[in-house]
Amino acid sequence: MVTGRSPRFTESTQGRLRRLNLATSLPPVVFAAVVLLYTDARTWWHVVVLAPGAVAAVVAFERWTANDLARVALPCLVVAAAVWPLGVLVTGSPNAYWGVCAVGSLALREVRRRRKLVVAGLFTYVAAVGAARLLVQRDDIGHVLVTYVLIPTALTVIVTVFTVVGERFYDLIRELEQTREREAELAVVRERVRFASDLHDIQGHTLHVVKLKIALAQRLLLRDTARAEKELRETYTLVSDTIAQTKELAYAQRRLNLTAEMENAKNLFEAAGIRVRVTREAEVDARATELLGQVLRETTTNILRHAQATQVQITLAASGITIVNDGVTATTALELRGLAALRQRVAGDGGELTVEQKDGRFLTAAVFPPARADAAPTVSGEDGR
Repeated sequence: MVTGRSPRFTESTQGRLRRLNLATSLPPVVFAAVVLLYTDARTWWHVVVLAPGAVAAVVAFERWTANDLARVALPCLVVAAAVWPLGVLVTGSPNAYWGVCAVGSLALREVRRRRKLVVAGLFTYVAAVGAARLLVQRDDIGHVLVTYVLIPTALTVIVTVFTVVGERFYDLIRELEQTREREAELAVVRERVRFASDLHDIQGHTLHVVKLKIALAQRLLLRDTARAEKELRETYTLVSDTIAQTKELAYAQRRLNLTAEMENAKNLFEAAGIRVRVTREAEVDARATELLGQVLRETTTNILRHAQATQVQITLAASGITIVNDGVTATTALELRGLAALRQRVAGDGGELTVEQKDGRFLTAAVFPPARADAAPTVSGEDGR
C-alpha cells in the first residue's frame, strides 16, 4: 500500500536537500538511463518499448527530491513494471529491469504497512520476470539465469538496501529539525517565564500591600480620618509606581541593559542550535542602550519563532545595532507586530528602525543620528561559535 509517508522538513531545509540531490544524483541517474537505452535498443521500436521505464525512473527520482513522490509513485511503478517483461520477452533487453528497480526502491519509503512483504514481492517480481526469458531462449539456461535473473535481482537488492540506508539518513535529518524547532520553542517559553516572573515580582507584592492598606483605611475611616487619608495616599502612590514599573517591563526597560541582552540572545540562539556571531565595533551612547536592547530582544524572539535560521550576525556600531539572520522563506511576514510598534518608539527618539528581507536573509537595524550615538570606538571584539 502506497501512502503519504514522507519526511517533513522545513521549507528552507527541503529546498537545500532538493538542490543537493538534483546537483549530485540526478545527472548520474539520467546518464544511466541513456547508457542503458543505448546498450539495449537495437532498433527504433526498442527505444519506444524501453524508454518509458527510463523516463518513469527519472520522473520518480525528480519528484523524490521535491518530497512529492507519493503523488507519482504508483503510475511510475506501473509503467516501469510493464517495461521489464516487455524487455525480457520482446526486445531481449537484460537491463530493462532498471526502471522498476529504481522506482520500486524509492517507492518503498511510501509504504507504511507490510513493508517486508512488499520488498519480497519486488525482488520476486524482478526474478520471476527475468526467468520468463526461458520461454523464448531455452538453448542457454545458464546465460539466462545469470543475465536475466541473478544480476537484475542482486542489483535490485543492493539498490534497495542503499535506498533504505538513505531513508534512515533523512529520518535523522528530520529528527534534528524537529529537535531544533523544539529548542527554539523552549527558548521562547523560557523568555515568557522570565517575563512572567518579573511581572509577578512587580505586582504580586504590591497587590498584597494594597489589599492590607485598603483594609486598614476602612477600619480607620470613622475613628481616625487623617490616618485613613494617609493610608489611601500611600496606596495611590504605590499603585502609580506599580503601573509605571509594569509599563517599563512591557517595554523591556526594567533592569534592561544592552550587554545583558546581547549575552541572553547569544545563549538563546545557541540553545536552539543556531550559530551566532556578535561583533562589537563601538559602544553606543548609554541613553540608547535600553531601546536597542529591546530591539534585540524582539528580533531574537522573531527569529526563534518565525525563521528557520542556521546563523545570526549581531553587529553593535556607534550608530546602533544590526541583526542579520538566514532561514527566511517567502511566507515569512516582513512586518512583524512587535517590530512595527518598536519602529514608532525608535522614531520618537530620533532614530530609524529598518526591516528588510532579501535573498533568504532578514535584516533588522536600529540606527540613531550621531548626536545620539557619538561615542568614539573604544572596544572591538567578536564572540560566538
